[in-house]
Amino acid sequence: MNVKGKVILSMLVVSTVIVVFWEYINSPEGSFLWIYHSKNPEVGESRIQKGWWFPNWFNNGTHIYQEEEDIDDENEQGEENNAELQLSDWFNPQKRPEVVTVTRWKAPVVWEGTYNSTILENYYAKQKITIGLTVFAVGRYIEHYLEEFLISANRYFMVGHKVIFYIMVDDVSRMPLVELGPLRSFKVFEIEPEKRWQDVSMMRMKTIGEHIVAHIQHEVDFLFCMDVDQVFQDSFGVETLGQSVAQLQAWWYKADPDEFTYERRKESAAYIPFGQGDFYYHAAIFGGTPIQVLNITQECFKGILQDKKNDIEAEWHDESHLNKYFLLNKPTKILSPEYCWDYHIGLPSDIKTVKISWQTKEYNLVRNNI
Repeated sequence: MNVKGKVILSMLVVSTVIVVFWEYINSPEGSFLWIYHSKNPEVGESRIQKGWWFPNWFNNGTHIYQEEEDIDDENEQGEENNAELQLSDWFNPQKRPEVVTVTRWKAPVVWEGTYNSTILENYYAKQKITIGLTVFAVGRYIEHYLEEFLISANRYFMVGHKVIFYIMVDDVSRMPLVELGPLRSFKVFEIEPEKRWQDVSMMRMKTIGEHIVAHIQHEVDFLFCMDVDQVFQDSFGVETLGQSVAQLQAWWYKADPDEFTYERRKESAAYIPFGQGDFYYHAAIFGGTPIQVLNITQECFKGILQDKKNDIEAEWHDESHLNKYFLLNKPTKILSPEYCWDYHIGLPSDIKTVKISWQTKEYNLVRNNI
């Protein structure tokens, strides 16, 4: 090849290289980005890194501005999702002036009409929460109550949110077949039978605590513990969620504390003297975050063991110990008796919507000792 041919060929090669190089540096993965990755191979290809690396003169500021604008939008969205919900955002105690709606330690007492469901649902939907519900059914309680409890819970408990039912039974083969709706699942555990119903009631504190430690704390954001001999009748929703949640007992919510059936014997760990006490709480429903519920169950079981050591049994068993716990560790939220109502009382005007009702207590049929 003569000199002229070599010059022409060289010019073609150079021009081709220039065109390819120019196209490459204008591509999303151009040479400047490649150089950046070469210098910092451990840095991922995040949009922030890309936007920060390209100089203003290269893209006239447009690229960086767009990236920063997107980042700001993401940060604002994240802050909005993580912003703590204030009590005043969703709770209006003045809507129910005829009942107690705020405790002396400023905890809300949730009644129908005091909460804004829309605000609460929007907030918790962004959090993508999971709620757990434990329930125990042993002996004849399985046939008499469990199926109706689960069917009604599937319909009314935390609708629209992910729910895990933790079902404790002493005979898995007698577990009823219940078809659950979307976002709902259950886990069934077989527990050791107890000779007395009192022991079943008290030992559940130990069992719940063990399951929280073993797995529940990693699976849910909030946890409720409920008795099986009751049935959901209306929405039991996110207005009930809190760090530590207690349930007012339907028969005692208007009574004076000195009339409460607290444990009054000094020998018991559940002892509450006359002149003390805030409310009488029902052990049929309590809840909170897994860690708070763990603390509740551990402290109650510690009191139960102390009583056994001293050969005494609290008058209302685990409920007596639960009331002692909440006297010393005030709940952060209290549910009105609308959330656990006994129709044998009637239906007074301050009970607007019954969320859960007691089942008929057929103790002669379901308990092996009275």
